[in-house]
Amino acid sequence: MMNVLLENWDTPFGLPPFDKVRDEDFGPAFDAALALARDRIAAIAGGPATDFAGVIEALELAEGELDRVSGLFYNLAGADSNPAREALMRDLAPKLSAFSSEITNNKALFSKIEALWQGRAALELSAEQLRVLELYRRMFVRSGAALDGAAADRLTAVKARLAVLGTQFGQNLLADERDWFMELAEGDLEGLPGFVVDAARAAGQEQGLGAVVTLNRSLIVPFLQFSPRRALRQKAYEAWVARGANGGATDNRGIAAEILKLREERAHLLGYADFAAFKLEPEMAKTPQAVRDLLMRVWEPARAKANADAAVLETMLRADGIAGPLEAWDWRYYSEKRRKAEHDLDEAVLKPYLSLNAMLGAMFDCATRLFGLEFREIDGPFYHPDVRGWEVTRGGRHIAVFLGDYFARSSKRSGAWCSAMRSQRKLGGDVRPVVVNVCNFAKGEPALLSYDDARTLFHEFGHALHQMLSDVTYGFISGTSVARDFVELPSQLYEHWLEVPAVLEAHARHWQTGEPMPADLLKRLLAAGTYDQGFATVEFVASALVDLEFHNGPAPAGPMQKQAEVLEALGMPRAIRMRHATPHFAHVFSGDGYSSGYYSYMWSEVMDADAFAAFEETGDAFDPATAKRLETFILSAGGSQEAEALYLQFRGKMPGVEALLKGRGLLEPA
Repeated sequence: MMNVLLENWDTPFGLPPFDKVRDEDFGPAFDAALALARDRIAAIAGGPATDFAGVIEALELAEGELDRVSGLFYNLAGADSNPAREALMRDLAPKLSAFSSEITNNKALFSKIEALWQGRAALELSAEQLRVLELYRRMFVRSGAALDGAAADRLTAVKARLAVLGTQFGQNLLADERDWFMELAEGDLEGLPGFVVDAARAAGQEQGLGAVVTLNRSLIVPFLQFSPRRALRQKAYEAWVARGANGGATDNRGIAAEILKLREERAHLLGYADFAAFKLEPEMAKTPQAVRDLLMRVWEPARAKANADAAVLETMLRADGIAGPLEAWDWRYYSEKRRKAEHDLDEAVLKPYLSLNAMLGAMFDCATRLFGLEFREIDGPFYHPDVRGWEVTRGGRHIAVFLGDYFARSSKRSGAWCSAMRSQRKLGGDVRPVVVNVCNFAKGEPALLSYDDARTLFHEFGHALHQMLSDVTYGFISGTSVARDFVELPSQLYEHWLEVPAVLEAHARHWQTGEPMPADLLKRLLAAGTYDQGFATVEFVASALVDLEFHNGPAPAGPMQKQAEVLEALGMPRAIRMRHATPHFAHVFSGDGYSSGYYSYMWSEVMDADAFAAFEETGDAFDPATAKRLETFILSAGGSQEAEALYLQFRGKMPGVEALLKGRGLLEPA
């Protein structure tokens, strides 16, 4: 039988033939794709070519089949996992790490790249080609290409072990999230809004039970906001924060310690003082001290605001006859009551105006007004019945396929993310991207979003626009292939259009009546935009600082003790926990993408506040000239230049932290 993964996909837009893909096809397909890539790379390294096309462009195309198979597989493994896919992930981790090391350890290949780099002045390369050459050389050097003998062998072993541990960390976390639930009796549903009850019943139906609370953020957070039963809130909250730290086979604490030690060794082998110095060198921040300076400038006003808020919430707790003190499982409950009292905002009243379909309409409408994109829904089959698809066009030209996978399920890891099954490039033909947004909203008829959910929807679509509007020749610098602390700029910037009153006036309509959100409700919603930002900022910055301190200096033997020491030194408010505690800090430990880099959301936020101000200064949130600059210098440019150079071309200056503090409501009144 032919392996469909290795055939040409004669499908609309070249999408994977999802209905024909079998899990047992992936292993052989990866083996065949790896063999093809190895043969091509060996031919490049051992062949006569010494020019840019024969070396760099050939490398760009050498892994075509592997990119195609892995683009499909890893999307499925994250969004719709099963035991077969999890087993294959564990098998592939060391295999793919070994393949990567083979390439960067290939001395003949590296010598060709180095010769091109040293002789670049005479090559008459375009600016984009020169940038690609620079990044290839940097990748090889940072991967250990200049090492020899025992050091090279040890680095290969370290990277292979890290790949295995990262996969295990993520699978342990998914197992803990999938296996825990708390059944709710009918009496336990009293006091919960209808949308929470509906979500709990839908989650229970998946388990063959009545209403349940799971550890999915889109269900447990509203439960913590609205349940008047403190004991149940405590039970659910403690299970939520214990993910990855429950003992037994899924405990991640020992894995985190080994990962940190191996990262430190990796940095030392490459000549760096510690892993943070290694990791931050190619980013905008450059140094751990620059990261710490930013985070501490935000920490102090955020902590002061959070402590003031905690005092108010504890007074409310005591008024309910509870002696206190305010605990972490109390914060969201009393904060929600305070929000309703101070801003007359009731999420149960707000949500009917924020259906998923309405917010998708708002999201697409903003992209049409800013960039001229048009969206036409297309039929599947896709990889899961929940998935929806759209063809994206502009002026009649096909731009991309966009897939949206929005509902929580036990086979999907938590959180929200954007990925590409296929990335944009022009080398070897005009390849248009297939982009996927994944969220974990509670399923309902219809699906009703919180305002934070709607913000997440816009955030991930900002990443998708970065992929879809990419306009470069080389896949190596396509789309989101940029500095880690720049990658969140498009996503966080796009959130701002949700706050434009005209957008909500047009799209926030009651799902039953079609009536627009009442003007006074819209006004109160936007006025509450900075509500509880002390809490939100503290839980984020604490996580970012713990991540930084894990990697700056010697690796801690006991990460949990180090976490406690960092939080103690910061004066962490008692009733707030890190947004991601170490055993479930997937950003940092499921791979090294955000290791020493969780700060990057805030680094990008400094820019996104300033970037949206560029629109506001024109008096038009959809100003065509500003949108064109944004597309030209940010969204279409990928990694074709250093991030700072791209931002300067868009804005003319680099921003300070004040816009961020103002946007979060953390500046003291003048």
